This record gives sequence, C-alpha cells and structure tokens, in this order.
Amino acid sequence: MDIDAQKRQAAKRALDYVRPGMKLGLGTGSTAEKFVDLLGAKVSEGLDVVCVPTSEATRLQAEGLGIPLTTLEQDPELDLTIDGADELDERLQLIKGGGGAHMREKIAAAASHRMVVIADESKRVKILGRFPLPVEIAAFGWRATLSKVSDCAAMNGARGPVTLRGSQADPFVTDNGNYILDCAFGEIEDAAKVAMELSLIPGVVEHGLFIGLAHAAVVAGASGVDIMGETP
Repeated sequence: MDIDAQKRQAAKRALDYVRPGMKLGLGTGSTAEKFVDLLGAKVSEGLDVVCVPTSEATRLQAEGLGIPLTTLEQDPELDLTIDGADELDERLQLIKGGGGAHMREKIAAAASHRMVVIADESKRVKILGRFPLPVEIAAFGWRATLSKVSDCAAMNGARGPVTLRGSQADPFVTDNGNYILDCAFGEIEDAAKVAMELSLIPGVVEHGLFIGLAHAAVVAGASGVDIMGETP
C-alpha cells in the first residue's frame, strides 16, 4: 500500500470518531484533505455536522463539498478536531505546520474536547525533530525574532539552521499575515521545554509543537491501521 492509500485509510478510519450533531474542527494538509473529502460524502448522505476549517484552503474545499461551516467566534467550543501531523511520537506529541496553518490548527485543537490525528506510518517517530519545526512569527522585526529563535534552538542542541520560509524578497505568508521560520533541530529531547521557551520570545506568534492536545492518533501502514490513545 502506497503512502497516498495509507493516508486515505487513516482518514476513513477517523470517520468512526464522528457522531451526528457534532461540531468539528477540520485540519489542513494532504491527509486532512482526504478526511474532508470523505466527510463531504457522508454529509451528502445526510450526516448532520457543522465544521470550523483551519485554513482558507480547507474552507474552500469544504464549501465545495457542501459541508456546513461555522466559526470559533460563533461556536467557540468544538466536540472534535481531526487533523494530520508532520510528526508524532508515542506520547502523542506532534510537530505540525508544514503547510503553515499550525496557529489556526492549534486554536481549533485547544477549543475541542478531543483531537484525533490521522497519519501514514512515515510520520511516526521515536523522538520529534526530524521534520524542521515551523515557528510562525510577526512580520514586524522578523530578523530580530529570527535571531532570538536561533539562540533558543542552539541552546537546545539544534543540529541545523533556522531559516525564513520562502526568501527575503518573497517570504511565505500565512493566512494570518505572518512569516514562518523553519528550525532544523534534529532530535528534540524535551519538546515541552522547547515549546515553552519559544512561546516566551517576543515576535513568536505560535510554534508547531503540539503538546498535550492530541487524544488519539489513527496511523495507517502497510499492515493496517493502528490506533494510539482513545478509541472511537
């Protein structure tokens, strides 16, 4: 089974967590996209849910499928968020933000009673950090923020550089109007410590470490689906 099929299998299994009448957070990324497609099919068959998309891309996809949408301003408490991950470990700690939507994704996850991660087996790691950690920063004074983030990375044993996503002439801009730094940490021995230190840096809007937010993970591999944490 190829990676794309594994993503779809994980997304399909995650539908078991969805109940009629739920308010759902919809994640962003290639695996979450497959879940939204499958959810749209269920909605067309009569499933009653209302959803909060975590990016403009997800919003457009959900609208095209006829999925009823709301906002966290209208509905600040969600039953469940289904989202992908760039990495997850055995403690259900995550790195997210490869698509630059981790700020909205984290807000939705924190507003939810449960967060379920869907992923193919390549995203499962023993120690987070193989995937560069995304850090969303304010555009104002970004060079000063990059310097502070670089210091934080170095003090936590980073094995590579901190770089601005895109280029100085044409930086990647998030849906929130911010920039992204990609931090090549290598193995992050104490993810909770790094998360706290990054959050204290002025100019850091949000980072891609999700600590204590995921309740379960549906991981699909060549031998089938493995559920980590809470079952449906």
